[in-house]
Amino acid sequence: MFSALPFVLYLLSLAVFAQATSEFMLSGLGPDIARDLGVSIPAAGWLTSAFALGMVVGAPAIAVLGARWPRRRTLLATLTVFLAVHVVGALTSSFAVLLTTRVLAAFANAGFLAIALATATGLVRPDAKGRATSVLLGGTTLACIVGVPAGAVLGRYLGWRSAFWAVALISLPALIGILRSVPTRATGQASPARISIRPRLAVLLLLGALVNGATFCSFTYLSPVLTEVTGIGVGWVPPMLALFGLGAFAGVTVAGRYADKRDHRLVLVAGGILLLGWCAFALTAAYVVPSVVLVLVQGALSFAVGSTLIAYALYAGSEYPVLSGGLATAALNVGAAAGPVLGGLAIGVSGFRGPLWVSATLVGAALLVGGSIRIAGREGPG
Repeated sequence: MFSALPFVLYLLSLAVFAQATSEFMLSGLGPDIARDLGVSIPAAGWLTSAFALGMVVGAPAIAVLGARWPRRRTLLATLTVFLAVHVVGALTSSFAVLLTTRVLAAFANAGFLAIALATATGLVRPDAKGRATSVLLGGTTLACIVGVPAGAVLGRYLGWRSAFWAVALISLPALIGILRSVPTRATGQASPARISIRPRLAVLLLLGALVNGATFCSFTYLSPVLTEVTGIGVGWVPPMLALFGLGAFAGVTVAGRYADKRDHRLVLVAGGILLLGWCAFALTAAYVVPSVVLVLVQGALSFAVGSTLIAYALYAGSEYPVLSGGLATAALNVGAAAGPVLGGLAIGVSGFRGPLWVSATLVGAALLVGGSIRIAGREGPG
């Protein structure tokens, strides 16, 4: 399907795979880190919060600062910092140092993804931004399927530091590949002083944040939903998480082709089905078969709709691709940070089905906003 796309896109996707693995793997390493560094488990949770904050702030900041740098230089600089701080994290015995490395890794990750989105869409035909975006974001979904479980296995048998070493090693071939394959030409982006964010781009970013918030709201609490409501054994949780990741990979892959049609009706229909799916999941979570089916379906639909909205945003902001990539990255991470918080509050109010209803509410809000405007147009760049 993507045979005609430049090979360098897959090198960028490999780096995104390493970065997404780093972002998500701490969910299984927190207790070991807390015990090894002599801090509480809640304190170890700050590592995740620090990463999320760094992603939200880092993406637009680095996108603006690097607007006139050659993209290869910025990609190499951010990926080198990302690799280096994982080496430091693997070696340190100080929690404060590890916390600092997580902030720096998030800044580097966010900046890399912002530039990578602009680079990926700039290396393909003007009408293939959706396919390029899907290849890049495919690295994130593969991290859910392969990277995070592998990190958990490494942490269990070789210690949490081995997972940090693994992320650094995976980043190395991507770093070499980018050095050899990414063109050296400048970004050609408009000066930040002359940029004005058009309303349609702003709305698309809002929709992306809402849909991604819905995704991570339920994904974060999928384990207790399945064990406490559905009643499956703890041993079945990793395969179910992998099933969600498989659905996400399929959704991103298929959506890449349809995103380039820029037909807002497609994403509205898919969004409507996504809303119905979250409602159905909340209502049938006590039953094994519907839960298994909906884990797969919701993974596919969530990432299909989310990646399509990001592709639309890149089309809308094609006059300033680096900043648009930075804002898209920030929007995704605002959703990824806010969704789990809202889900946690919902659990306190209505139990473990609460996050599923919150996800439905967030998607419903996105549909209300998106249905009132033309979310993907063909006129002009913005």
